[in-house]
Amino acid sequence: MHCSLTRLLDSPRPDSRRLWIAYSGGLDSSALLHAAASLLKTKAYSPVASELRAIHIDHGLQAQSARWATHCRNQCNQLGIPCSVRHLRLRRQSGESLEAVARNARYEVFAELLQTGDALATAQHRDDQAETLLLALLRGSGVHGLASMPARASLGAGWLLRPLLQFGRAELEAYAQRVGLCWLEDSSNADLRFDRNRLRHQILSPMRSRWPALDVTFARSAAHCAEAAWLLDGFADELLVACNGTRAGTLSIQALTGLPDARRRLVLRRWLAREGFQLPNSDRLRSIVDTLMFAAADRVPLVAWRGCEVRRYRDDLYALAPLPPPPDANLPLNPNLPLVLPGSLGRLYLPHGFDAEGALSVCFRQPSLSCRILSGAGSAHARSLKYLFQQAGVPAWIRPYVPLVMIDGELAAVAGLSLCDGRLAGVIWEGHPWERFGFLRGERSTSAIAAGAFGQSP
Repeated sequence: MHCSLTRLLDSPRPDSRRLWIAYSGGLDSSALLHAAASLLKTKAYSPVASELRAIHIDHGLQAQSARWATHCRNQCNQLGIPCSVRHLRLRRQSGESLEAVARNARYEVFAELLQTGDALATAQHRDDQAETLLLALLRGSGVHGLASMPARASLGAGWLLRPLLQFGRAELEAYAQRVGLCWLEDSSNADLRFDRNRLRHQILSPMRSRWPALDVTFARSAAHCAEAAWLLDGFADELLVACNGTRAGTLSIQALTGLPDARRRLVLRRWLAREGFQLPNSDRLRSIVDTLMFAAADRVPLVAWRGCEVRRYRDDLYALAPLPPPPDANLPLNPNLPLVLPGSLGRLYLPHGFDAEGALSVCFRQPSLSCRILSGAGSAHARSLKYLFQQAGVPAWIRPYVPLVMIDGELAAVAGLSLCDGRLAGVIWEGHPWERFGFLRGERSTSAIAAGAFGQSP
């Protein structure tokens, strides 16, 4: 066990030399915590024992959860290891399994916990890997899902390690008894309402009686799938370069259309994974092709699933996190202070020393407004908001969120886009969700907009 942990710690070694153990108080994590403590106290890897820390997650699902947290603190105190306890309040939406909700919430805490270069070790073992593989088969997963749990993966700013995947539960129990560990048995592990428990007790247990090497061979199959997934990812990355859209992080519909169906699906999955989104099921993936790629140019179609929305504008596909409805507010604006916009829309700054000589405010969603734009010759032209957005290539689904700066009820500036009042030159809108695509950064000049220099738009 020490050798497995040592290999993961040393290649590459976390920059901060801080190792967190996900410690539930059960057998598996107790064995991992003890092994890590023994290793780091005797090995030149860490100069001080305090570099090893434990994190205990209380999901708030059991009446005895407080007793578990106390047990974990006491065990850590005996080992001289700092222990942090986090209490969660789970929110379960319709159709979500409690197992998935708890897992997602737990890993969100882990990701926030890790600083640059930190590592967090979890205690999944070879038996768990077999269960994960079978659950992936039941979901109809491809090779990425069948690869099951990797021994090492990035998480937040650090690393997620699973050093026990080569050990069976029986080996961990033998280790724990040999070194005299004290652990708790989680009664929920026998609850057959949970899919993993039903699989463990009613399916895998009799299978192991017939095929004792099942866990080893299943782990081998998962490793083969992981290798195939790695090869596919490399091929997908090559295809992805040829399918880049006109803006960063987008896909070209024209390029995708020229691919065979299997390669198109491969590129879409790889694109979504690299953008950080949960992958859709096969039906949603098919909808991206049918609903978005082959939609009429003047349509504004949408395909959505948990945590992701895929939209089309012109010849590009965009993947975005869902947003709340557009603000319906009229906000007072202090020219000397940044305005924090509602709905995670970032901040708005006016030019230093600006004197409005009138009441300043910010509103949204006023398509009937127009703006008088100065051309290079000094003459003014009235342009509708729709025209300005079209000429600047701003998608229709972004426009309702764009802050409109008003002076005494008259439109003075469109944040990140154009000016009607020359005194507002330098208005800055930063931190909004579309910065990564290069939208609404304010880099285009007023005269260029008035001259229609940005091409035509449907």
